[in-house]
Amino acid sequence: MMEIKELTKVELQLMNVLWDKQQGFVNDILAELPEPKPAYNTVSTFMRILVTKGFVGYKSFGKSHQYYPLISREVYMENFMTGVKNTFFSGSLRSMISFFAQKEKLSNKEIESIIKILNENKNDIP
Repeated sequence: MMEIKELTKVELQLMNVLWDKQQGFVNDILAELPEPKPAYNTVSTFMRILVTKGFVGYKSFGKSHQYYPLISREVYMENFMTGVKNTFFSGSLRSMISFFAQKEKLSNKEIESIIKILNENKNDIP
């Protein structure tokens, strides 16, 4: 798995907009953000940072840029969660699942759903 830098809270918020929209100019991204909205220049600066970090590409239209994600939400999420597993659970998926199972108040229906997912995927394990 390739090394992907972690996003800040603001960067992740902007990436979520781009992942949902697939592409957009700063004004398009700004329109999707909750109140209080940041300044146009703030969003523009963060988009340039995301370009530098390799998360976002752009097409130029004069002085405007149309941004689009270079990394999918799924790829970022997989890398992020692998980092959490390795950092906090010594790489043990069992420990991570156990932690969340103990901390969350799971209903019987949720537990059955998780067991079903695990059973469906156990044939995929080499």
